[in-house]
Parts: sequence; C-alpha cells; structure tokens
Amino acid sequence: MNTVTGLVVAMDGPSGSGKSSASRGVARALGLRYLDTGAMYRAITWWMLRQEVDLADPAAIAARALDPVLVMGTDPDAPAVTVDGADAAAPIRTAEVTAAVSAVSAVPEVRRRLVAEQREIIGAGGIVVEGRDIGTVVAPEAPVKIYLTASADARAARRTAELAGTTVEAQKAAMARRDTLDSTRKTDPLAMASDAVELDTTALNLEEVIAEVLRLIKEKV
Repeated sequence: MNTVTGLVVAMDGPSGSGKSSASRGVARALGLRYLDTGAMYRAITWWMLRQEVDLADPAAIAARALDPVLVMGTDPDAPAVTVDGADAAAPIRTAEVTAAVSAVSAVPEVRRRLVAEQREIIGAGGIVVEGRDIGTVVAPEAPVKIYLTASADARAARRTAELAGTTVEAQKAAMARRDTLDSTRKTDPLAMASDAVELDTTALNLEEVIAEVLRLIKEKV
C-alpha cells in the first residue's frame, strides 16, 4: 500500500505515550480512518464486568469471549464504540475497566477474536491503527510502524490530567503494573516491531508529535 488513500499506519506503545491523540490527529490530517484497538479490549472487559464474569478465571473469560456484539466506529473525530447496541464510549474509560482490562486482554480466545476483527477493519486500508501489538501481530505488513514512548513521569502526568480523582503517583504505579502485565503476557505481548521507528514524546506537545509522525509517514511513502 504505497498511496495515502490505502495507507496503513501502525501506532504502538504503552499507556500515556500519546498514541490516541496523536493517532486521531494524524488520521484527521491525512483523511484516513482511525481504529483504537485498546478500546475493543476495554469494551469486552466492560461487558464481562456487566455480566459478572469471574475475571480471575481465564477459562470463564474464554467461554464468553464470542458473546458480546462489538461495533467500532472509525471516524477520528467521533470514534464510537457500541456493545450489544449500547453506547460504550464513556463506560469503557472508567477506573474499574482500566484495572481489569489487562486480565481480559491476556486471554488467548479474546485476542484471537479481536485480532480477527481488527484485521477485517484494517483490510480496506486508509487507516491509522493504535494499540500494543499492531506492528508485531495485527498488521505486521503495515508500511509505516511507529512506537511511541515517554518517561514514566510524563505518561503518569498525562493520564492524571485526563482522569478525575487520581494522582500522578497513583497513575505511575498503575501504569507500571499494566506495563508489566502487558509486556509479559504469553499471547501477543506489548513489544516494538523490529522495523518500527521509536518516537519519544516526553518533551513534545501534541502538535509536535503529530507533525513528527506526519514527517515519518512522508519519509516512508
């Protein structure tokens, strides 16, 4: 895919690295679709919590992995998420879901289901996809792969600014725990693709991150 209209951009990295805002901004600038794969795992987690599935039991999660009906919007200005027809865009961002999503996303049956759906959405091309395993697992053939990083302090400060009732220290601890879980899980761990470009966003504001990503895309295509 060597044209912008059919371009697939894989944006990976840990929480708080700036993936979501940068990915939406890049998609908007290039007239591309946008997919937040993390929201898909959050949506499944939210559904599991509502169904009172025992999230300490991977087998219980696996048994229900195919049950929820998940629909993802790809408009970077309004990335909708519905589960069984219900708007889940706000509920999936709660602290309860954040605390549980690593356990759900580690279950192979969940990952197999969602990776298949992600590949189907990506298949039409013309999309910026953000997550933790896009360049390594979901779309390893993507011509542009970028891995965003940032210092622990910067990541925690960004997340604290987004959430009410939390502190930087609490977010640092939560992110460290989630990073460990995500990078050490057996199935599709968080990792940088060998051919990805690493971009440290610690000292950059959003506009600067978007501009740098656009520059890297121009270099590639």
